[in-house]
Amino acid sequence: MQNGLIRVMSASPKLRVADCHFNAKNIVKVAKEAAAQEVQLLATPELGITGYTCADLFLQAKLLEEASKALLDICEQTRTLDLVLLVGLPLVHRGKIYNCAAILHKGNIQGFVPKLNLPNYGEFYEKRQFAAGFTEVELIESGQFRGIPIGAKQLFKCSNLPEFVLGVEICEDLWVPLPPSTHLAIAGATIIANLSASDETIGKQEYRRSLVTGQSARQMCAYLYADAARGESTTDMVFAGHNLIFENGVILAESELFQAESLAVAEVDLQRLRHERYRVSTYPSEAPQDCHVTYFELDEKEISLSRSISPFPFIPGDAKMLDERCETIFSIQACGLAKRIEHTRAAKLILGISGGLDSTLALLVCARALQILDRPTSDILAITMPCFGTTKRTRSNAEEISIALGATFKTVDITETVRAHFADIGHEESNQDVVYENAQARIRTLVLMDTANAENGLVVGTGDLSELALGWATYNGDHMSMYAVNASIPKTLIRHIVAYEASLRPQWRAVLTDILETPVSPELLPTQDGEISQKTEHIVGPYELHDFFLYYAIRWGFAPRKVLLYALAAFRDKYAREEILKWMEVFYRRFFSQQFKRSCLPDGPKVGSVSLSPRGDWRMPTDAVSDMWLQEILSLKDLAQ
Repeated sequence: MQNGLIRVMSASPKLRVADCHFNAKNIVKVAKEAAAQEVQLLATPELGITGYTCADLFLQAKLLEEASKALLDICEQTRTLDLVLLVGLPLVHRGKIYNCAAILHKGNIQGFVPKLNLPNYGEFYEKRQFAAGFTEVELIESGQFRGIPIGAKQLFKCSNLPEFVLGVEICEDLWVPLPPSTHLAIAGATIIANLSASDETIGKQEYRRSLVTGQSARQMCAYLYADAARGESTTDMVFAGHNLIFENGVILAESELFQAESLAVAEVDLQRLRHERYRVSTYPSEAPQDCHVTYFELDEKEISLSRSISPFPFIPGDAKMLDERCETIFSIQACGLAKRIEHTRAAKLILGISGGLDSTLALLVCARALQILDRPTSDILAITMPCFGTTKRTRSNAEEISIALGATFKTVDITETVRAHFADIGHEESNQDVVYENAQARIRTLVLMDTANAENGLVVGTGDLSELALGWATYNGDHMSMYAVNASIPKTLIRHIVAYEASLRPQWRAVLTDILETPVSPELLPTQDGEISQKTEHIVGPYELHDFFLYYAIRWGFAPRKVLLYALAAFRDKYAREEILKWMEVFYRRFFSQQFKRSCLPDGPKVGSVSLSPRGDWRMPTDAVSDMWLQEILSLKDLAQ
């Protein structure tokens, strides 16, 4: 279980009201099916052994006796199953009846958790039969459950997967202002299971989902919600079996309503949850002192990923949401730049325009910022600076989009300046090494900076987050500007923002579409028959892979083996394991070696949860070595052979 994944299930077994042994038989059936799918935690509904709607039958001694017998039978029938099983039943304790969840593992009852908040309104009258639960844990003193802990403040912890810490609450406990799961999560629970019997009425599905969403997000936990299904009595209510699995506010699985037997199954990433709690300083440190902790052990196994992993973690899958995100990001960039223009009283915005994606987005942002300030777009001075590798296509697109936006367009051919510089430093033009390439980038930045001085202007940077992660920028060349509007936007997302702008501006669509179709290139090496000869992704690897590595390695702190696990699931139909590992090695090697460039970045607006700004989002010593990460990648390569 080194990958920190466990497979969990919320299920609503077939049920007959007041038929304990029928219900126990079906709980065991579902448990065996779950174990066959390598499920390690299974939650079933509230009072699932008897049925939730027994009403005054809960006061019948026979029902209470048979419920306890059925629980013991479930224990016996699941003794060989490697999972934690949660079942609901009425339990007699202290001369009262409690609505309880029983936590079972390999035939043993680990504890009973009573329901704290009993509804007594509308169609629910639990206080008629049940006593409200209690928080402090005590041991049952007599009877067949003697010595078993009972109380709400309980944690159930896996000794060989310490990230797996389970807390349990029951139905209405989630609906109150301060759910018990809040305390359990602060005490260390990474998974909360809710055994519920929530009837179905108009709008309740959405409200139920919103409650689980919010609680799992606030507590940075996984949340399993197991709901009573349609086998319950329909005297006054109808039940639908709405089973849910959430992870930190994100839905992983949801069952279809009104099925005879419904379930939801998914993998929960406990390491991811732990990392989020590490990262967020406002999340309290664990304080389990007043919680009773029971330990259990699961068999050692690696859980495969069946959950959907997007190959584009920065890009929403929903088209409407993607458009909204593009508009929000664009507004953040433009408002940030507008504030900087006001503060510096810049008369002009100086921009190097290449005809590529990054400079095109920066140009669009400049236009929006000036619109916010009610200033003409002619205050943009867009400068194209052709040299050895500039193609007619990119130069033409740079000019066309600049003029279309109403910018002031200027061409400064730097070829002879670069040659003069080569002569000054004694570099042969035929030697097309890093000096040959970087001299062009630095001359371009010199032109922009000096023009800004002459025009009382502000140089707007064009470099993006993906380039910063790889260090794919010339130090004190395109690496430097006075405000970097694209600095926290990955390359894969920039493409969509430009496409979004193209969809809104039919008059610009043709040129923007051609820019989107142009291969990413620094254009620093001579052209071949007028075509781009230097394609970035042929050199450093596909940006879609690097953005994926960036998201999971930096945002979530995954080790290379975990990044590989996710990448194989996301790109199974596109990249082989060997190719993923090849470019992963490039990513880690460059990410570590290029930190010095990130340590002195210009200001730029943060737009998402991943940013490499040295002023707050990413602080890393320049001298840190990558050996441990690269050695793990090497070991993963050896495993593949």
